[in-house]
Amino acid sequence: MFTTASALQEQEHAASGPLTVEGGLMLWTVFVFGLLLLILKRFAWPAILGAVEAREQALERQIAEAERSRTEAAALLAEHKKLVAEAKSQAHAIIVEARTVAEKERALALEKTKQEQEDLLARARREIGAERDRAVADLRREAVDLSLAAASKLIGERLGAESDRRLVLDYLATLDSGR
Repeated sequence: MFTTASALQEQEHAASGPLTVEGGLMLWTVFVFGLLLLILKRFAWPAILGAVEAREQALERQIAEAERSRTEAAALLAEHKKLVAEAKSQAHAIIVEARTVAEKERALALEKTKQEQEDLLARARREIGAERDRAVADLRREAVDLSLAAASKLIGERLGAESDRRLVLDYLATLDSGR
């Protein structure tokens, strides 16, 4: 009996291969698969679709937010470039103005220095002229005194009166104007 039962099992096992189809097993497999599809459609499918749609909406929001951020960044970049250009323009204007002011200051300082130089020169010329006039007057006085002393020795009397002195000075003045 044991030999026959085990022989039967070997025959059944040898007859049933991986490609053999059994009708009852196939019917139960289709029934369980259909039941599983109905249960999934009824309970799991709405949750899965809801999660997929939520994920899709979240991705769309993120894409829209990224696009908005990119647009804002581009606007900020353009504004930044504009501000940098304005700053460069203002800096250039300040530099030009500073150069102009420095040039004016230099010209004023140069003009002031030239004026001071001319004033010093004019004052020096006046002082030199006054000194020359004083020296000429002193020289004339000395010449008159020497002339009077020489004349008094020649004549033998003292010439020193104011009228004699004036006479010699007038003669010297006519000699000066004749030159």
